Amino acid sequence: MNRGFYTCMAAQFFSSLADTALLYVAIDLLTKMHSPAWITPLLKFLFVLFYVLLAAFVGAFADSLPKGRVMFIANLIKIGGCALLFYELHPLVSYAIVGIGAAVYSPAKYGILTELLPPDKLVVANAWIEGLTISSIILGTVMGGALVSDRVAAVMLGFDFPAIETGINTSDEAALCVVAVLYIAAALFNLRIPLTGAIYARQERNPARLIEDFANCCVILWKDKLGQISLAVTTLFWGMGATLQFIVLEWAKQYLHMTYEKATTMVGLVGIGVTIGAVMSARMITLRKSLTVIPLGVAMGFLVMGMAFVHTTWVAYPMLILIGVLSGFFVVPMNALLQHRGHVLMSAGHSIAVQNFNENLSILTMLAVYSLMLRLQLPLSVIIVLFGLFLAGTMLFIQRLHAANQREHDSLALIGEHKH
Repeated sequence: MNRGFYTCMAAQFFSSLADTALLYVAIDLLTKMHSPAWITPLLKFLFVLFYVLLAAFVGAFADSLPKGRVMFIANLIKIGGCALLFYELHPLVSYAIVGIGAAVYSPAKYGILTELLPPDKLVVANAWIEGLTISSIILGTVMGGALVSDRVAAVMLGFDFPAIETGINTSDEAALCVVAVLYIAAALFNLRIPLTGAIYARQERNPARLIEDFANCCVILWKDKLGQISLAVTTLFWGMGATLQFIVLEWAKQYLHMTYEKATTMVGLVGIGVTIGAVMSARMITLRKSLTVIPLGVAMGFLVMGMAFVHTTWVAYPMLILIGVLSGFFVVPMNALLQHRGHVLMSAGHSIAVQNFNENLSILTMLAVYSLMLRLQLPLSVIIVLFGLFLAGTMLFIQRLHAANQREHDSLALIGEHKH
């Protein structure tokens, strides 16, 4: 690992920390506006919508400039979205603008890994980036819950600079200032990311051609025997993960009778588990053994179903941590394998854009389904069981698809292949 890699990690940590904290501040704003429960998942829905809408363009943009500069521009967009909340723009609209910045940011932050590191370092690098990202999500979740609490708000509003009128008069404004500082810290680290020397062919600027090129990249990755398996797993994981974030919040309030601030710590427990799983995966799983972790996804589905029958915290705590451990252990090798195949078959920015498109389309679909279930007033226990069954069933199908691919041709021989 080199200094440039650790600088990227620092930038990613602060940017992700701010994204997560801002989500929970926005949820609190919706609560104060007395928005119905089915509106809340739309925050994440609109955030990831631009990953899908801009997928054909952000990959080319990431490959047209040095990745550090792309990440800096993306953080400026995020700062703009956060700042608009000061002017009482609706939280759904403001967080959607932050989503535009995140969509631009993602191909650069993942694409630069393949420029900085050789293939045999990608599993370890992904463990670092996933572990650090999940750590930032844990801290951001706890921070977001704390920033909107009366106790912390009173402390922040009681602090003032001598002889300076800040104009910060509400708890929401104080919380947004903290988030803005985090985005600025991320942007400063972006400026310190070194040039990698990677040069790509001149990027197409015609929107129609960009969409055509992107569609071709999607077809290439889905047809590849290794690419289709890793892409299917990560697509399913991120869709389930985003939805589970909201399910756990509602579950903690209904089943464990927790306040909103305490419920956010339950989401953090899943994140702790993911970090542990990511570290274990980095130490135990090589790129060549990455596909051996698929059965853990099936086990995770059955564990999620078990949440519907838990009403005590002493069972809930270890269960959520274990769900996180399983998910972290199997998603890190899958991410690394997908990045490797994408780098072999196409450019770094384009392959990550394809990954983002599929993963975030999954998030949009699952959040829409969850919001519809809430709108139809289905019991939360039914929702949890249905999501767990879907996860276990889909992972079992992916496992059988990989076995069928292996019977036809040894796709594992493709691991370590040089760029086409």
